Amino acid sequence: MLLSRKGILAIAAVIDVAIHSETRPVSAKALAIRHGLPPRHLEPVLQALVHQGILRGVRGPRGGYELGREPQRITADEILRAAGTVDDNSEPHLPGSQLVGEVVLPAIAQAEKTFSAALGEINVDALVRRASRAQVHTGH
Repeated sequence: MLLSRKGILAIAAVIDVAIHSETRPVSAKALAIRHGLPPRHLEPVLQALVHQGILRGVRGPRGGYELGREPQRITADEILRAAGTVDDNSEPHLPGSQLVGEVVLPAIAQAEKTFSAALGEINVDALVRRASRAQVHTGH
């Protein structure tokens, strides 16, 4: 799988916020419930998204998260990059061999550039419209 679990979760969280934050911010608890996760798994990802300006945190009793800018200006690529800044101690480290450094990593880097360019063409607005057309039930 090319995308990490936290990357997929980050994209789903941003789409969820885009769908549900029209009337008020979306709480981390509501996001966690809708995605079947403990909030502690979601919070580092949400904070990384806030740090990159993709989401905006709203404090207070009715606080939560809303989009940091227009959905047309948020791409899947930048969401994945933000999610990639989250430390995940469960992911194993890569071996430091010559084969990995001189063959595998350069090949993967080239594939990632192509993949990143394609993801840069996908924005949150398009994903929200796709969810609407598919009548994806996201709960309230």
